[in-house]
Amino acid sequence: MAKDRSAPELDRELSDLPPELRWREWMRRIEAVLFASASPVPREDLARVVGQGASVDLLVEDLATDIEGRAFEITQVAGGWMFRTRAAYAPAIRSAGDVGDQLLDLSEFDAAVLAAIAYNQPITRDGLKDIFGKEISRDLIGRLHARGLIGTGPRSPRRGAPYTYVTTGQFLVAFGFESLRDLPDREQLVDAGVIAEV
Repeated sequence: MAKDRSAPELDRELSDLPPELRWREWMRRIEAVLFASASPVPREDLARVVGQGASVDLLVEDLATDIEGRAFEITQVAGGWMFRTRAAYAPAIRSAGDVGDQLLDLSEFDAAVLAAIAYNQPITRDGLKDIFGKEISRDLIGRLHARGLIGTGPRSPRRGAPYTYVTTGQFLVAFGFESLRDLPDREQLVDAGVIAEV
């Protein structure tokens, strides 16, 4: 994307401000960037709006403290930070109608297939068939893909080189995971009866 030449250059250092006001202004810049973004903002992008050598992690930490008690919080997901509504307000959001969580309209089976993909990726439709004991429709795969929760992975080395499926960054965002390492432990899910032992 070409840089807009009409926009004034951002004074990142703010050397004319006393240190405390400079820190607060950097916090507000990070807040503005996070507020304006619908997806997680990586550290490198936030570093572009603060002074050289300023700790983005400490600024985010101070901002999180500053907004404590609000209905939203800063969470670290999918390699960046974003604002998310606090879990305590989920019932209010659901009561307000169709204003948010794309996962609320996933059927139980769609969610089970999504979980199978998350834990077994990259996986083919045949691999999913082996797990569920029945054919997984292209429509179901299409629904998960349309929501941005899964994408196409590498072609399988098997005959015919079928497509494989993997979860996406949007999957991490939707479930509030920083990375796939944050997925609940499989054994715990089996013990809790959430998933069947395979």
